[in-house]
Amino acid sequence: MGHDWTTRGTHHRVTARGRARDLVRGFARDHVPHPRTSPEDGGGDLPAPGGRDAVVEDRGRAADLRSAVFCSLALFALIVLVDFGAGTLSAVRAGLWAGLAVLLYVILYPARVTAGPGWLAVRGPVRRGHVCLDLLTTARVSETVAARLVLCDSLGNRVEFDPKVLAENPLLLHRLDAGARASRASGLLRSGSAELSRLLTRLDGREAKAVFEASGLR
Repeated sequence: MGHDWTTRGTHHRVTARGRARDLVRGFARDHVPHPRTSPEDGGGDLPAPGGRDAVVEDRGRAADLRSAVFCSLALFALIVLVDFGAGTLSAVRAGLWAGLAVLLYVILYPARVTAGPGWLAVRGPVRRGHVCLDLLTTARVSETVAARLVLCDSLGNRVEFDPKVLAENPLLLHRLDAGARASRASGLLRSGSAELSRLLTRLDGREAKAVFEASGLR
């Protein structure tokens, strides 16, 4: 019995040391600073996504991109199948249907939203742009069927994207919130400041509610 007790005690000490070592390594990995990146770098990922200088992006974009590809291909296949069944399919008509499918893909293409230290960038199928979050001057929120958030900075830059991206990505939301607070404190953000604040507060509240519901705390 004494031998078993000693063995178990040694095992527990070794396990505790291993866990402590893993925690220290994890902390070092997540908190070692990395070089800053800019929108011109393409918004590349960094090894420490939770770090202060890390570049964060829309986590749900990959699924939206797959949906856009699927819908476009499905439309093309369906129209070609109907045309073939009617006996009217030709090379010209197939090219026309292909162009229609490409147009649908461009419409459904999800913009890539990324944010880094002091900036937020949006890259669409045709255009790309970025704004300096610490220099925001205008914020406009459109609550129509196709909701849009438009941001402008004092350097003349402008971006536009769907605000649901912020609701689905807390890190992007907090980047924008911190930048908007800095712009408001410096007196730059005057147009749409209250509107943007209400939007961010509402989205932040939804995020907190989702976390509580996921945790079973309602």
